Amino acid sequence: MLAVLSPGQGSQKPGFLTPWLDLPGTEARLRWWSALAGIDLVRLGTEGDADEIRDTARTQPLLVAAALLAAEQLPMYEVTVTAGHSVGELAAAALAGVLSPEAAVTLAGVRGREMAAACALEPTGMSAVMGGDPDEVLAALAAHELHPANFNGAGQLVVAGALDGLAKFAANPPASTKVIGLKVAGAFHTPYMAPAERALAGVAAGITPTDPARILLSNADGAAVDHGREMLQRLVRQVTAPVRWDLCVRRLADLGVTAVIELPPAGTLAGLIKRELKGTGQVPEIVTLNTPADLAAARDLIARHGGPAGPAPAPRFRVVVAGTPGIFASIEGLAEGAAVESGQVIGHITTRQGAVEVTAHGSGVLTEWLAQHDDPVAPGQPLARIGGTAS
Repeated sequence: MLAVLSPGQGSQKPGFLTPWLDLPGTEARLRWWSALAGIDLVRLGTEGDADEIRDTARTQPLLVAAALLAAEQLPMYEVTVTAGHSVGELAAAALAGVLSPEAAVTLAGVRGREMAAACALEPTGMSAVMGGDPDEVLAALAAHELHPANFNGAGQLVVAGALDGLAKFAANPPASTKVIGLKVAGAFHTPYMAPAERALAGVAAGITPTDPARILLSNADGAAVDHGREMLQRLVRQVTAPVRWDLCVRRLADLGVTAVIELPPAGTLAGLIKRELKGTGQVPEIVTLNTPADLAAARDLIARHGGPAGPAPAPRFRVVVAGTPGIFASIEGLAEGAAVESGQVIGHITTRQGAVEVTAHGSGVLTEWLAQHDDPVAPGQPLARIGGTAS
């Protein structure tokens, strides 16, 4: 079984699109997508320097366009699984057939602009945390009112929040951890991005998605998503929710994926997979597709490991987790055994910035509350279990 993966922000490199423009039709394709994204993807991908392409408003549509451009050179009908990291989920959704390439690039343009605007509202940032006891790290984050943003696996967690909180956390880190400040515009995948989520939701409401033609994994919980409308809702919510790439990698292993192609700019996700699955005997064969010179190896991998995609398996349950520290309160009258719909508000977390909604990531039955009313919760803490098949 073969998976194609789309990387997220931070993987870009100056000039990484240059060799792709030698292929017939690729420059015209990029110019069309540039009109949709509102930026010059051709110039940015070939001439933009590191600082210019680090700009969130430019980086996000550039990465989605690069992944789609390369995937058009592959026999995707033989690919069974797609997934993406953060903004890479938009490309993965297009490759699975949920979105058109044009819709994915347009949404990436809106997402990038609005997240950049949200970053400018107050001084926030992100830091990488290596090692340490996961529970101790999450408790320390809650103490400093910080948020887990990316659970990348292999002992790597990216945290985000106010700059003063990040500084205090770095000055007194949890035992056995290494904290590295990241050069980013702000606190992505946290409640600080709420204005961007609202703006993206307004545009996404005008899109009619289709159900995926292959297994499509979600950053929210690593689940395989069966329905296009649900995936579109997840893509919007992911702007303020943690990226659970660790769960996506575990789902790849659970599915029995034997080979992976990482789309350009490739390398980051391949490294995370190798580290997360090291010693398990489940490390897949990987091709990092960075230039057209890598296409032969990617096509050979598909020929050896690919096959027609079957229907996505419905997960047996989904776990709803806290995206922020605070005091949890369930919706009054919502008891275990009740049916819930995807996107339904099932509770709130009260923070110093106000109440943050907790929503179901899929339809099913509320099988178990994992946190009680008025419990203090930390980011990433399980709140509820939803069982049954998504509808």
